[in-house]
Amino acid sequence: MEREFEGKKLLILGGNPETTPLVEIANSMGVKTIVSSARHTDPAKAAAWKSYDVDGMDVDGLIALAKEEKVDGVLVGVADILVPSYCKVCNALELPCYATQKIVDVFAFKDEFKATCERYGVHGIPEFRLDAEMKREDLDRIKYPVMVKPVDNGGGVGMTVAYNEEELREGVKKALEASYKKRFIVEKYMQCEDMGMYYTFKDGVCSASCIYDRYTTDEQPGLSRVCLGGTYPSKHLKEYFENMHDNALRMFREIGIENGVLMLSGFYENGEFYVYDTGFRLQGEAPHLLMKAIHGFDQREMLIRYALTGSEGSVDLTKDDDTRLRGKWAATKWFLLKQGRIAKIEGFEDIDKDKCAVANIQRLHEGDTVSPDWIGNEKQVLTRLYLVCDSKQELADKLNEYEKKVRVYDENGNNMLLKGFNAEEALELK
Repeated sequence: MEREFEGKKLLILGGNPETTPLVEIANSMGVKTIVSSARHTDPAKAAAWKSYDVDGMDVDGLIALAKEEKVDGVLVGVADILVPSYCKVCNALELPCYATQKIVDVFAFKDEFKATCERYGVHGIPEFRLDAEMKREDLDRIKYPVMVKPVDNGGGVGMTVAYNEEELREGVKKALEASYKKRFIVEKYMQCEDMGMYYTFKDGVCSASCIYDRYTTDEQPGLSRVCLGGTYPSKHLKEYFENMHDNALRMFREIGIENGVLMLSGFYENGEFYVYDTGFRLQGEAPHLLMKAIHGFDQREMLIRYALTGSEGSVDLTKDDDTRLRGKWAATKWFLLKQGRIAKIEGFEDIDKDKCAVANIQRLHEGDTVSPDWIGNEKQVLTRLYLVCDSKQELADKLNEYEKKVRVYDENGNNMLLKGFNAEEALELK
């Protein structure tokens, strides 16, 4: 890769494993990367030119750090809760920022986002009124099961499925502990098809880069249904464009989105789409890796370029992007782990020779321990495998191949893997 930004300094907020590839891409462009987060051991720090232990929520500390290092740009990593800090730091330093305070106010908190969506005909999950006072009249109106979640956290953190009032009260406590703003919402627990809608923005042009179906585990009752992967494009693509896409575009335009990347997570039930979450930043599940493999452009490069220059570069979304993936079929396969210490991982030895495997982003390794509080959120993800194939059948065969051959054992030889999703059912091959 051409090192056109040789010597430029970029401050990246957040150091989780999903941010590491962003740091590595910036390094390859000649950028001097500086990663800052509260934890000294965060993985992305190991890949950076420099790292600091300034918390991503400490705006004043980040501004001081940026001034001390004389950075040329600031960028948020893969963390929703840091987008507000990113916006404030950029504004204070008069550096390019793809977010505005108006956009942050909409997307940073699930309750504000949901209210905004409804104004544009983008429907959210039916919700029950409840606050920390837990009023009797509010509790009596709730129909179980429900999902309890903090308004300002993601990846399943602080989320609980409640089937009765006792579980609801525990869920509220857990959600409040995980919420920086000490706010939560209670929604109908949706037991239907899950989807992702991933948009790219450049100079006011909005492209629906990926519309795909997601699959979640049912092996962990009472916890948030962690993703097992997804298949691209969605079987509901035509309906989405007919019924929801235009409303979403109008919302994006009127709140002022010009540049950046944005995910909408939603459900499909009986012909209706219900949006339940968003993220105005790169996603941990990284659909951009599939887009790069199929289309050739890299959203990470676009965002790095924007942070340093105020422009995402020469990509023409009207020509370079294609929701239908140019006739290809793609998937992500997540391998989820049970609690325990990883002793042995098998099945990825020859992955570099597989033409269909375009990436394998491993978060955990032999010797790591999956702790109890990781179960029910994305911390229990061992790795995410990215596949691109020429047909649905080839994709199903490849998914089944890795389902069979990947094995993870604990110190006692016990299987640590949860079951994956059914490839034939997902791709409607049976």
